[in-house]
Order: sequence, then structure tokens, then C-alpha cells
Amino acid sequence: MQFKEATDKWNQLTIADDRMFSMVMEDEQICLELLRRIFPKLPIRQVKRVAIQKQVNTPLDARTIRFDVYVRDDRQRTYVIEMRVANRHNLPYWLRYYQSQMDQELLHPGEGDEKLRERSTYVIFFCDFDYYKRGLPEYDFEWRCLQDLELPAGTRQLLIVFNARAKDFRNKIGIEGFLRLMHNQVTPGDQLVERISQKMMRIKQDPERRRNFMKYELDLIDARSEGVKKELKLQPRC
Repeated sequence: MQFKEATDKWNQLTIADDRMFSMVMEDEQICLELLRRIFPKLPIRQVKRVAIQKQVNTPLDARTIRFDVYVRDDRQRTYVIEMRVANRHNLPYWLRYYQSQMDQELLHPGEGDEKLRERSTYVIFFCDFDYYKRGLPEYDFEWRCLQDLELPAGTRQLLIVFNARAKDFRNKIGIEGFLRLMHNQVTPGDQLVERISQKMMRIKQDPERRRNFMKYELDLIDARSEGVKKELKLQPRC
């Protein structure tokens, strides 16, 4: 029963699953095209570094996180791309923490501020919920002067939240196909969507990836089962 449960979960994975998303983004050309659609005005010729499920080096007593996708382009701009399905009502705090961890990853002890001066950073969350409840397909945030909103702080940081539940994609037509794919809807003629769909099919046919996924899921099921048993043992008897 447990094996069938894990098998069904593998076969039903979509791009909205963070593990599938990470595996697909290993393809540098797909990752590059997605970034170009997110930033149509940003000249991105190539991605020079793509790491998935990247763990950030933090102090031993700090909470560690894993970036779904960590990317650097040909101009040393750095991007973290995350997939979020469940709304746990804490999105702004994770945006804040991810941004701080990106700087932690860029600037090592003893280094000056040169890297921060040279490298713009972008935190991008693809969400299957509209956290800000404005119906927008995309929400962009940066530091600005409250007395003069035309004046940016100049930190070279940008936070982007995509809303896959949007009804009107307005001028974000380039990313619409990907957001619809989060609901397993394939947009005909969208080359990026077609490439991602083909990549997912190849991933699901890969015996090594399937084996690793199955082992992880079965170990997780066993751990949960063991936790339930221990909890039952600790409960007082009437």
C-alpha cells in the first residue's frame, strides 16, 4: 500500500511540486528562458550557475534553508526561485529571510561590500495562492523612500511574487503559460511550456530519479508511522 502511494505520487507530480520544479530547472536553457520571461527588459544572455535544493551556509545555531533554485547569470546577477503551493500566511517573512540569506551567501567573512555593489539579487516566489488579494498576476517589491516613492533606496534587491490564481494576466502574457502549468494546464503553442512538459516526462521515465524519490517518500512514510506509534504509547490509558 505504501509503495503504491509513493508510486502514484511520483506519477502525478506537476511543475507545482518543488522537487519537480527543481529538477526541471536543472536544464539551463529552460531556466534561462523562464528568467527572460520574468525579466523581458533585462539582458540575460546565459546562466552560468544553476544549483537546485541549495543549502545556505549559516552559523550552526541558525535556521538553515534550501533554495529550490539558485541561479547566477552572465552579469553576476543572482536569483533565487521558489515554488510555493500552500498558503501558510507567512509569505512576507520568508521573503525577508530568503533575501537576507542570499546576502549571507554572497558576502563571506572578511570581505568588503564589493560583491553587494556588483551583484543585484532577485527573490522570486511562484505561489498557487494570491497572498496579497489584489488579483494581480505579479507583485514586485523593492525598498523606496516613503516621502518620495520615486526615490529607490538603491539596494539592488527585488522581491517578486507570482500569483497562479490570477484571472487577468494583463501585460504578463509571457509568464501566463507557466503559471497555468502550475495547475497542469498546457497552453498550446507556448514553446517554454512544451519544453517543460517534455522535460517532466523524461524525468518521470528516469529510473534513478524515480528510485531516489521513492526511497525518500517511503522513508518519510515510515518516519510518520513510527511517530504515530510513539505518540500512542505516550498517551495515558484510561
